[in-house]
This record gives sequence, C-alpha cells and structure tokens, in this order.
Amino acid sequence: MPRSPAQTLVGRPTGQIGIVVRDLEAAARRYSALWGNGPWHCWTYGPAILREQVYRGRPSRFSVRIALNSTAPQLELLQPLEGPSIYHEWLERHGEALHHLAVYVESLDHAIESMAGAGYDLIQCGRGMGLDGDGGFAYFDTEADLGLVLEAIERPARRREPELVVQ
Repeated sequence: MPRSPAQTLVGRPTGQIGIVVRDLEAAARRYSALWGNGPWHCWTYGPAILREQVYRGRPSRFSVRIALNSTAPQLELLQPLEGPSIYHEWLERHGEALHHLAVYVESLDHAIESMAGAGYDLIQCGRGMGLDGDGGFAYFDTEADLGLVLEAIERPARRREPELVVQ
C-alpha cells in the first residue's frame, strides 16, 4: 500500500550522504585520494557529548566516529565504536556501504512526528552534538522501501571544534 509523503521531506534536497566504514581515517584518506574531496573534519559522538541517545525505542549508550567533508551534498563517513547501534547492524549486514541520505530540518521533533505520520519508525537518535548542547539527528526505518535509511538533522547553532582533520 502506498504511503503518504512525509511532510518534513517534501521539497528538501539531500543534504548528506552517509557511508558506514570500519576504519574512519583510512576511509577518509581513500576518498580523498580518489576524489580529492577532503579535508575531513572528525568527531566522536557518544555519551560524553550527546545528552540523549535512543536506539530502537530505548535509552542507549552508543558511540560513533564521524568524518564530514564540505561537498554538496556533504559526505559523512561513520565508524561504529560502541553499541548496539544501527551502524553496527549495517556493517554486519552490508559491510562498508552507503547507509543513509539526510535532510536538514528546523525541528527534529517535527521531523520525528512527520515520519511517524508517514509510517516510518524512529530507529535511533541523538541530541546535544552542538557546542551549546543543541542539535540532533534521527534515523528512520526506510530500508524496506528505499534500500537505505533516511536521517533528519537539526543543525546546532555552533559546532564543536573537530578532534581531528584528515586530508
């Protein structure tokens, strides 16, 4: 049965393409060598930064290293560290592969409500990645329909300094 469009997605371009990898720094160097698309700014998102973490409907403690470049759409490399998490699941089932497409939204709460209204469950989220404890991300179970996950990102007002920059 066809689903109704998620209003949070209508008219929004893809802002980010996420790829799960086993070794973040090695993957960033590979992408830069092939594509010349560095530098990559790297952070670790986990309990030390995120004030809220939810995995499959329950409070959780996951951590992931991410690397972001400045292309449009932005590429994000994700290396799962602690789990359980959807990153661990993906790596186990698919290996290193395209994981998600993301859109930037003004309100993560509105995006979660909109996606639920369109019939897509929230499978993981985190809040507090910004320097001031704002910003967040939410992933939705769209794999059966799209072959990948959709993510909504509420950008923080100020981003933390990267832990590492990979050329």
